[in-house]
Amino acid sequence: MTPEERLKELGIELPPAPKPLGSYVPAVRSGNLVFLSGILPLREGRLQRTGLVGRDLTLDEAHEEAIVCVINALSVLKADLGDLGRVKRCVRLCGYVASAPGFTEQPKVLNPASDLLCEVFGEAGRHARAAVGVSALPMNSPLEIEFIFEVSD
Repeated sequence: MTPEERLKELGIELPPAPKPLGSYVPAVRSGNLVFLSGILPLREGRLQRTGLVGRDLTLDEAHEEAIVCVINALSVLKADLGDLGRVKRCVRLCGYVASAPGFTEQPKVLNPASDLLCEVFGEAGRHARAAVGVSALPMNSPLEIEFIFEVSD
C-alpha cells in the first residue's frame, strides 16, 4: 500500500502545503535527504490553539496539534517530491514544545506524531527523535516540529 493509500485509509486528506512565515524555504534537498523547516500546527493558515502545554493546552490537545504538524509536513514533502512513495524513511524529527514551568512530558506530546509516521510509512516511518521544551515559539504556537526524510531519486 502506498503512503497516499494509507493516508486515505486513515481518513486523512493532505491540505495545501503551508506557506513559509519568513525568509526561508519549506524544504531543502541535499543528496538523498530532505530537510523540512519547522512545521507549525497551522490549519488554513491559522493556529487553532496557542500557548503553553501544561498551562493553556492539555496533553490531549497537544497530541492533536502534533498530528496536525505531521499532516502539514507530509503536505510540504508531497509538494516537494510530487509523490510520497519516494520516501525511503523518516530519519529524524525534532519537536519543540512550548512548555509551562514544570511541564516535563515533551516526549509524550510527540508520540502521536511518531505513531502517525509509522502508520503512513510502516517500518520506514520509525525515526530518531528529540523532544525539547522551550519557553515560547513563533506566533505563540504550542508546538513546532522539524523533519528529515531520506528519499529515492
